[in-house]
Amino acid sequence: MSLPSINHMSLPSINPTTTMSWKKLQEHFKSIKDVHMKDLFAKDMERANKMTIKWDDFYVDFSKNRITEETFKNLLELANEVKLKDAIKSQFSGEIINKTEGRAVLHAALRAPEDANFIFGGVNVMPEIYKVKQKIEAFTNEVVNGYRKGFTGKAFTDVVNIGIGGSDLGPAMVVDALQYYKNQLTTHFVSNVDGDHVNEVIKKLNPETTLFVVVSKTFTTQETLSNANTIKDWFLKSASEDAIAKHFVAVSTNIKNVKAFGVDENNIFPMWDWVGGRFSLWSAVGLSISLAVGYKNFDSLLQGANKMDAHFKNEDFETNIPVVLALISVLYNNFFEAESEAIIPYSQYLNQFATYLQQGIMESNGKSVDRNGNPIDYQTGTIIWGEPGTNSQHAFFQLIHQGTKLIPADFIGFKESLHGNQDHQDKLISNFLAQTEALLNGKTKSQVIEEGTSESIIPFKVFEGNKPTNTIFINKLSPESLGKLIAMYEHKIFVQGIIWNIFSYDQFGVELGKQLATKILQEFNSDSNNKHDSSTANLLSYYKSSS
Repeated sequence: MSLPSINHMSLPSINPTTTMSWKKLQEHFKSIKDVHMKDLFAKDMERANKMTIKWDDFYVDFSKNRITEETFKNLLELANEVKLKDAIKSQFSGEIINKTEGRAVLHAALRAPEDANFIFGGVNVMPEIYKVKQKIEAFTNEVVNGYRKGFTGKAFTDVVNIGIGGSDLGPAMVVDALQYYKNQLTTHFVSNVDGDHVNEVIKKLNPETTLFVVVSKTFTTQETLSNANTIKDWFLKSASEDAIAKHFVAVSTNIKNVKAFGVDENNIFPMWDWVGGRFSLWSAVGLSISLAVGYKNFDSLLQGANKMDAHFKNEDFETNIPVVLALISVLYNNFFEAESEAIIPYSQYLNQFATYLQQGIMESNGKSVDRNGNPIDYQTGTIIWGEPGTNSQHAFFQLIHQGTKLIPADFIGFKESLHGNQDHQDKLISNFLAQTEALLNGKTKSQVIEEGTSESIIPFKVFEGNKPTNTIFINKLSPESLGKLIAMYEHKIFVQGIIWNIFSYDQFGVELGKQLATKILQEFNSDSNNKHDSSTANLLSYYKSSS
């Protein structure tokens, strides 16, 4: 398919640093860069109320940031000046905003109601989406209820998702996050081409009662096909070729290759070019989610995301959660020169959430060329990392509290415990609230002295404070609230990409290493020798000499 001309763009292409609002922010930054948030709270008793967004079951407090009302006003002007509203309209209208790959970006359509209207190429894609959703529902119910059985007539007990990147990270994170809602099936994920990974999973499985879901849009991904073929060989030690059709299903667009693998054509779930891998858990890529928690809960996940879509699309910017969070992030990235952001969920269920967001954010906005193809001379992207609280408090919080780096952090918490242990929940939330308060206020020298600390130790116990945080407080971790939370970050990614004038939906940066790996692999299996730098040549020689 030929790409649309880069000159006929459906997105605005505005260098943010040339805007009046950016210049205002540069000047304004001089007056706020050394301001302490404690002073801002002391001057305005209504600050917390003014800088809190209450929406549905979300309570988002962004008052503990190094911003004033003027800062916020300038940031909103920046959003308007880069024509963010037009960009949002372009995305939801099915325009080719992934210009470098000639694709629309319509993951929001996957969670829209059936009567919605998402036009791509002059056709409403909703009927096609709901046809696939009905297939997911029917298949899920057959497996969960025991109607669909393995080659020996036994019901399935285990499901293995075989994929990598967006075909693994999203489903794995969601299945982990929704463990409370899981059914009798045990779900496993195989992603790494490391043979130890797949073999550790295999040894836990019974081939008679295991269903395998192979997820690969092209059905050519090296890691996924290597793992799928290893599992297939293991399976065929216990079963005939005919049994593959009962135990293997695929999510792919490559019908020919999938059928050649042995998957029944009726068990192929389609994908679309207008869904990027890291935004694909809402599609048939989420089949393992549906199998793990049941279709009703999978659908609730989608409904939650759709509610956030409507909020993002329709809400004024000053009370639009993804927009506000994105603007604040841009401020830290481009003015305070903070290079990373921490994601701290106070729920063990979300222990893979930061890992999932690493791909979504860093693969999307890790770009150094603008939408005109010109090199960028300002910072884009943020380094994302994090772990659940309270574990993280005993790991890296020392650096956030007293280190030399400015690390803005999102604190995510839930008012209700799923298992209902109030004592544990009270202790968890007391830490959740205390940490953002401590990061805000710090501890002064006089406070340390009042504690009776010896003079020589005083400097080591002083906390500067003034460390910025957002608090995202949600009523309860449910499939619907998780859908809202994931979609919130997806839209934050989009907003940042628009402001930075980059294409957020291609990922050419992952391809070079793959191409070189293919060449090196050929050298393992033949006498061919490619030209390498001296370091790589030495390492290659060392590996070959020991294998």
